[in-house]
This record gives sequence, C-alpha cells and structure tokens, in this order.
Amino acid sequence: MAGVWVFKDGIVWRVENPGNDDGGSSSSPGDGGRRKVLVHVPSGETVTSYEVLERRLRELGWERYLTDPCLLQFHQRSTVHLISVPRDFSKFKLVHMYDIVVKTRNVFEVRDAASAAPTS
Repeated sequence: MAGVWVFKDGIVWRVENPGNDDGGSSSSPGDGGRRKVLVHVPSGETVTSYEVLERRLRELGWERYLTDPCLLQFHQRSTVHLISVPRDFSKFKLVHMYDIVVKTRNVFEVRDAASAAPTS
C-alpha cells in the first residue's frame, strides 16, 4: 500500500500514490515534484547529512541507540518517542522528515529545497 502522509496547516491526511512504492519520496503528489528538505528552524541550517541531524538532535537531549544495523535510532529519555531513519542517507525520505518534525515541535520544518534557507 503506497501513499504519503501530508501535514499542512495543522491538518494531516494520506495521499494515495499508487505509482510510487518507495514509502514516500522527498517530493509528493500535489507539490509539483519539488524536492523537500529538512531544516533546523533556529539556525536555518538544512539537514544535508546524518552528522548534521545527530548534532542538532543531541542539542535537544536526544541520544543515539546503537542496536539496529539497518537503522539509526534516537531516543529522548524524557519522552516515549523514538526517531528511526535508514542508515543510508540517500534513503532518507519525506516520511522520515515529518516523523522528526512531529517529535521535535517547532525545531525542524520540511520546506521546498528551492525556498530553504542556505546551509550554515
């Protein structure tokens, strides 16, 4: 079952995408095929690698789990949240970006690559 969860203006809905079986790419239906990026809002830095993501998550108190060979996982002791992303950054998709956005409210945003702030 293919599709993408879309979060916009406080509303979430699932967009069916039968032609795309990759679990949600970094562009989604209805966005004109524009590439999306994850942005650290306080600094305006675009997440271009897991090193950048891990550094920003550590600043927020997230710790890395080292248990799964296929995933990078981060946990925050004060919550039940677990962020899981594929170990290969080229497989980092829109669904992973929104998972991070939801679990770190007001810290990260998903933006169009063309309109994202320059990386620091």
